[in-house]
Amino acid sequence: MSAVAWIAVGSLAAWGWLLLGQGFFWRTDQRLPPPQDRRNPDDEAAGSRAGADGEGRWPSVAVVVPARDEAAVLPESLPSLLAQVYPGEAEIFLIDDGSQDGTGELARELSATYGGLPLTVASPGEPGPGWTGKLWALRHGITLARAHSPEYLLLTDADIAHEPDSLRELVAAARTRDLDLVSQMARLRVASVWEKLVVPAFVYFFSQLYPFRWINRPGGRTAAAAGGCVLLRAEAAERARVPESIRQAVIDDVSLARAVRRSGGRIWLGLADRVDSVRPYPRLADLWGMIARSAYAQLRHNPLLLAGTVAGLAVVYLAPPVAVCAGVFGGDTAAGWLGFAAWAVMTGTYIPMLRYYRQSLWLAPLLPFTALLYLLMTVDSAVRHYRGRGAAWKGRTYARPETAPDR
Repeated sequence: MSAVAWIAVGSLAAWGWLLLGQGFFWRTDQRLPPPQDRRNPDDEAAGSRAGADGEGRWPSVAVVVPARDEAAVLPESLPSLLAQVYPGEAEIFLIDDGSQDGTGELARELSATYGGLPLTVASPGEPGPGWTGKLWALRHGITLARAHSPEYLLLTDADIAHEPDSLRELVAAARTRDLDLVSQMARLRVASVWEKLVVPAFVYFFSQLYPFRWINRPGGRTAAAAGGCVLLRAEAAERARVPESIRQAVIDDVSLARAVRRSGGRIWLGLADRVDSVRPYPRLADLWGMIARSAYAQLRHNPLLLAGTVAGLAVVYLAPPVAVCAGVFGGDTAAGWLGFAAWAVMTGTYIPMLRYYRQSLWLAPLLPFTALLYLLMTVDSAVRHYRGRGAAWKGRTYARPETAPDR
């Protein structure tokens, strides 16, 4: 067989392993149960009791929202938090992290207009030495919240919109399953052509790297969360020294989950049905910047890991269509059939994610092209790092950020 055919063999073998041995990452069934699916579906009050204690009391919750220059999305997201229908005590702390667009004042205006849960708007000042901006804001918000002794903290981003029962469902899941951390991967916006091409793949690749089933397995070693929506038991946050223990993390959600798991906490991550990101990424440049900002940090700024990742993406995702072309145009029959088989498995594993995002299944065979974009974004992330630009976000640059500091 030719060299191309042997590479196609390697790709097909890799896809066989990914299909069956990587925690069934391609499935999209790790989700909170719908509101009607209770232990006693015939009892209409079962849902109302799911998160209550023996006396029918629901735990208190503090919602902490770090926000930096979010005036464009706040009118879509903040009203959804203010309108939460929650049986217990809940309040919102929006931390205006040095915004220049009137984010804090707009938040106060929205609260006055919509009412709902009480809102406190505060500013932490510039980040302290060794802190990333978001975690500095979270630190300030959690400190304010702890003065009210909440039992749970909902950490959510300023671009995340929640259905009215979102908080109740998160707390119910945490209580009934005895979880210290419950996180949902918000459904990202898919409106533009580039969003449709890149966004579902983003979640697909994330779940491949961090299979949700492995994360949700009690006693498992894999840990990750989705920073847009994290319900955290306050006691677990103190035990894990969050956010101080992860203060340099750029990929703060994964670092947070690792800290909670290391401290003995139980965690859960799944796809959201009623939590959505309203932030638009209409152009390829917008998506490129979002991914390149932290891709190399995920590889711990290690050149060897970068080289391995590039080689792995090339063999797993790019080799199958190359092998098919070798078969069709070069007469290499073995390479063509092997490449087709690998490409077919790849396409099949991507279909559930496209269905979750309600996108055309014709996008599935284009996954190799999307993977090529991610490969280039990852290389660009490394280039930015070595040029001293590191992880840049809204006017701040972290030249040598950490992924998950060991402290």
